[in-house]
Amino acid sequence: MRRTVFNEDHEAFRETLRAFIEAEVVPVYDEWFAAGQAPRDFYYKLGELGIFGINVPEEFGGAGLESHKFEAVLYEETARAGVAFGGSGVHVLLALPYIKMLATDEQKKRYLPKFVSGEEMWAIAMTEPGTGSDLAGMKSTAKLSEDGTHYVLNGAKTFITGGVHADRMIVCARTSAPTAEDRRHGISLFAVDTKSEGYSVGRKLDKLGLKTSDTAELAFVDVKVPVEDLLGEENKGFYYLGHNLASERWGIAFGAYAQAKAAVRFAKQYVQDRTVFGKPVASFQNTKFELAACQAEVDAAEAVVDRATEALDAGELTPAEAASAKLFCTEVAHRVIDRCLQLHGGYGFMNEYPIARLYADNRVNRIYGGTSEIMKSIIAKDMGL
Repeated sequence: MRRTVFNEDHEAFRETLRAFIEAEVVPVYDEWFAAGQAPRDFYYKLGELGIFGINVPEEFGGAGLESHKFEAVLYEETARAGVAFGGSGVHVLLALPYIKMLATDEQKKRYLPKFVSGEEMWAIAMTEPGTGSDLAGMKSTAKLSEDGTHYVLNGAKTFITGGVHADRMIVCARTSAPTAEDRRHGISLFAVDTKSEGYSVGRKLDKLGLKTSDTAELAFVDVKVPVEDLLGEENKGFYYLGHNLASERWGIAFGAYAQAKAAVRFAKQYVQDRTVFGKPVASFQNTKFELAACQAEVDAAEAVVDRATEALDAGELTPAEAASAKLFCTEVAHRVIDRCLQLHGGYGFMNEYPIARLYADNRVNRIYGGTSEIMKSIIAKDMGL
């Protein structure tokens, strides 16, 4: 079946991106992997390439497009090459929607030009130690000063992707206590300058996968946040967080599909090159059947994410549909990547092979952005169950 989700502009972007990856990322990726993060200056290169400005209005230095299809191409091309762009994914996929939705004109003038260039990298801090997915249980506080000029931020966050290199952090904190009727009430969002006194980055966390993304613990001790850096209205943060979940889950679904597609590519190439008992591994019936089954699953996942992408661009992707896409594609990727690693034999367990890194990177897809169990709950509720 001919794919219709991308047009000539997307394919031209794909060619440019593929050449950039081959020239700027592949030769040094092993160094990033060993270091546990991409270098900070790499993000300036992404800014120069225009990656950060695709969905930013032209008046702030962006391309002014309202489409997630270029992000989709990026997912496919990075997975195809077996690389990642460090922690920059949260900069565009997670942080940008909040800036566009909540920032005032004055804030956009301050934030977005530096966002586009990579001069200021953004991330978002939601999860806290001991609360996990229960965002309503967060303990971090932001109290307005007596003179009304700033908030005083105190608390801690963990599992913050992009946390080491971030120059601006969207921090979720309580500006008032929850009510008996609604424990989600009282959360607000702040665009915090990470150079502020009292803001500190703790451990850079040692993860199973996603080795080139800088994931950290954060601590805030009497951090002064100017009132001009409040995003949106006080106490409405939980609503804002829920508003962008559909696009976040679409991104995870598309990324998982792209990883599964890449896994089949890696496995196909390996079994054609590898010889066992005097014959290519690809010549064995089991190999053919395994890869054929994997390809069928990838084809199904492709149809799901393409449909979801069109719905997202049209503003019609519902929370339940996003949950369904995430659940299906992440489970498909789990099965496909595992089977493709098996076809590599012992070499599949070696980090020098991209299939091993894919295997580790993929595991978190069924956890972050809402676990598979949460996705099932959302889908079941939508079914009236």
